[in-house]
Amino acid sequence: MARYVRLRQICLVAPQLEPVITDIARIMGLAVCYRDGNVAKYGLENALLPVDTVLLEVVAPFKDGTTAGRFIEKTGGRGGYMAIFCCDDPDERGRNANALGVRTANVIDHAPYHGVQLHPRDCRAAFIEFNHTDGSDDSLGAYPPAGPDWQKFIRKDVTQALTAVEMQSPDPQGLAEHWGKIIGIAPSRGAELKLPNATFRFVKGASEIMSALEFRVADVAQVLHTAKAKGHAVAGNEFLLGGVTFRVVA
Repeated sequence: MARYVRLRQICLVAPQLEPVITDIARIMGLAVCYRDGNVAKYGLENALLPVDTVLLEVVAPFKDGTTAGRFIEKTGGRGGYMAIFCCDDPDERGRNANALGVRTANVIDHAPYHGVQLHPRDCRAAFIEFNHTDGSDDSLGAYPPAGPDWQKFIRKDVTQALTAVEMQSPDPQGLAEHWGKIIGIAPSRGAELKLPNATFRFVKGASEIMSALEFRVADVAQVLHTAKAKGHAVAGNEFLLGGVTFRVVA
């Protein structure tokens, strides 16, 4: 199998799923493809929405003492929770991360899916996960965390793609280089990591968080109008939802 790595999923965290999931679906013209009962053992509930071939997930704790709950307490609910990458070799990438001093937090082995999650404190800013599913070298192939038929829920009349993830840090260049070493992609154009299907941009900020998601949409004005109608404050081409800034571009 040829070596590859691409963005597979972005996970946000919220105190409750509603109204976050409904607002994302309505504003961005997306559809929920799956709610995964397997996350209940972590004290979480979730919902996933496909944005073309990238999955957008929101998780919410339903009991005390969860990692997600501690994340909300620590950050005040600001910042994305996890960046998940599909690749040919999650175990090898996990070992490479360990050699950099980045600990493995969790290994998920539910054939045909295998995932290696890295410790957020060592990754800085957010969790990183590498995973592989038999057939997932096809971007429209099987992906069990999104359900058996996630592809049928792709909607592209409003939102066409998730094009960029913004990471904030007092030292954006340093964070870009750190994530680049973990992912195996050297920064380009300064503090950017370019994957085949998305770009990670590292910008100056007071704390280290996943601060924004950028989406290409068919009609910027219509998305912003819908966001306002749902009660979200819009500034320029941005609004805050699910702990991150949603930025929409044509």
